[in-house]
Amino acid sequence: MIDLEIDDSGVGRVAHITLNAPQKLNALDEAALRELDAAYAEAEASGVRALVLRGEGRAFCAGRDISAVDPRDDDVIGYLGGLVTPLLRRIAGFPAPTFAAAQGACLGVGLGLLIATDVVYVADTAKIGSPFAALGATLDSGGHALFYARLGAHKTLDLIYTGRLMTGAEAVGSGLFSRVFPAEDVLAETVEAAGRAASGATAAFRASKQLIAKIRDERLALWDSVEIENAAQAALCDTDDYREGFAAFQEKRPPRFTGS
Repeated sequence: MIDLEIDDSGVGRVAHITLNAPQKLNALDEAALRELDAAYAEAEASGVRALVLRGEGRAFCAGRDISAVDPRDDDVIGYLGGLVTPLLRRIAGFPAPTFAAAQGACLGVGLGLLIATDVVYVADTAKIGSPFAALGATLDSGGHALFYARLGAHKTLDLIYTGRLMTGAEAVGSGLFSRVFPAEDVLAETVEAAGRAASGATAAFRASKQLIAKIRDERLALWDSVEIENAAQAALCDTDDYREGFAAFQEKRPPRFTGS
């Protein structure tokens, strides 16, 4: 149910990963999570310069596939801690810009996949929130941290207690994700953005990605982050793309970045 394609047609190679089980809203069981992890590993090994994640059909991902789960012997730690969390860490640490196009249900693990992705474009049809009140379960896959950071405690608990789902426009307006588009346009916009990123200075993008993660995870103060920026900039001086960028500016022409 997980498809991986590598697009070599542009200036930079782009990986396209598709959750392809529309009949069950792309809900993920243990086998699908392992497939998805393997797809990201293969994409990383291939040296792509950008990645697009999407879901086939009317939903991005409705979360965990619980159709065959018996709650009396459910190994929650094995599923979440053993499979989901390592996958989300792999996605977040992917060494190139990552993009997601999200429509319809984006719930549970599906929401976690978006949280771990660098740039998320959502359709106006997207449904985002915490539907777990009806299951006697709680929000997982990083949802608490995202909602609290963007919405505050009161709005977060309102979503959790009521099970209300936000639209794509509301989620973007609240600062959860990047941009909202009509459902028929969101994938094309995402692919176009990934293509532009794939033709850019990959090492510089990677440096910014790592710094943002450090600021988020370590709560860095302004001047601490400035010191890291300085070091990152100095390291980039040794890259071909840094030299090409300066040369292109001085010669008044578009840069031709190679990702090195």
